Amino acid sequence: MTEDPVLRLERELGLFVRRARASAAHVARAVHPDLDPSAYSLLSAVAAEPGTRASDLADRLGVGRGTMSRQLARLERLALVTREADPHDSRSHPLRLTEEGERRLQAARQARREWFRDALDAWSPEELDALAERLERLNTAIHDRMRRAGADPDAAP
Repeated sequence: MTEDPVLRLERELGLFVRRARASAAHVARAVHPDLDPSAYSLLSAVAAEPGTRASDLADRLGVGRGTMSRQLARLERLALVTREADPHDSRSHPLRLTEEGERRLQAARQARREWFRDALDAWSPEELDALAERLERLNTAIHDRMRRAGADPDAAP
């Protein structure tokens, strides 16, 4: 009797998620040895949207504002992020990566890409394209299913 393909997919995705988390911890340490894995996502979010506010990041990443404040304070102490004064709102402090934060984030991204290239070295470009297409299809199916269930598919967990 053959294995149920949905159960096999569920098992492989679970393993993939666990390994992705372990990889995230490794990448975070590549940015800075004192950085926890969740901070890499935070740095990436600030890099993608310079000038964003802590409260917006907290909402986007699905964490409390107190948690966000503590994470940002740590990133500031490590000289990776800076808060700027907003000339239009004295309560607001837009966030930006420091030069060191940008340098370290880029170095970590490059290291991550090299790691992936090495891990996938035996794969042909056609196999990589096929996997990317199937993952895109899976992501779309999950997105649509969540919408039908009334959930926000883009909300952080």
